[in-house]
Amino acid sequence: MAIVINPISPVAVSVFGMDIRWYALAYIAGFLICFWLFLRMIRNQNSGIVLNKKQSDDFLTAIILGVVLGGRLGYVLFYNLPFFIAHPIEIFMVWHGGMSFHGGLIGVMIANFIFAHKNSLSGWKTLDLCAVLAPIGLFFGRIANFINVEVMGRPTDMPWGVIFKGYTEIPRHPSPLYEAITEGVILFVWMWYLYKKTNLKSLPGALSGVLAMSYAVARIFCEMFRAPDAQIGFLTTWGLTMGQLLSGAMFIVGLAIFICAKNKKFLTK
Repeated sequence: MAIVINPISPVAVSVFGMDIRWYALAYIAGFLICFWLFLRMIRNQNSGIVLNKKQSDDFLTAIILGVVLGGRLGYVLFYNLPFFIAHPIEIFMVWHGGMSFHGGLIGVMIANFIFAHKNSLSGWKTLDLCAVLAPIGLFFGRIANFINVEVMGRPTDMPWGVIFKGYTEIPRHPSPLYEAITEGVILFVWMWYLYKKTNLKSLPGALSGVLAMSYAVARIFCEMFRAPDAQIGFLTTWGLTMGQLLSGAMFIVGLAIFICAKNKKFLTK
């Protein structure tokens, strides 16, 4: 028997006529928690990163811009370009949903390296710390997806299949929750363990490579239960999705970064 759920309003609260959405609160929570942990991590003498108050605030701003701009442009380019060419104003309406993790990752990398260059820091070291904390943001983002009834799963007869009244007539995999668990909780525990218990943090770029590969594996797995984007569908007759294609490329790039890091290619960069 499926689990029947009354949809939750995407608006968490209205203040003076302004709607504050769960999607926005998820991003805010993710940024604040990650920033708090980032500051604690760089206070560790072994981090090799020293930032003053202004630099810390500037780094947070850079990462936020990287996530939002990269995530939105990634969605526009990878998932729905014809629509946004016809409706360009929709590009700026991020509250309607539509963010790409792969685009956000590219945006964060660009923002990170620009910041590091301007402040004479190792971009790979700062990126590694971001890699450890990224699953936290992914967790909150996927919970927001579930609340908004976004990126829902394929039809299922499993007892935990979900029916959202007024949205879905047949039980579907709650795929955003699968992703919250795998890409969020499990991946964070994995990255935190590697950061705390191994010497990978002494090899700039290594943790970034591991995060890319680990996320790719988790995403490819979860895409097996997630319905393909309606405007794209499956890319092949055997069921390849855009998310799996991008994640496959991400795994290869992550492997290349990890190999370079293990060979100490980034130690002086």
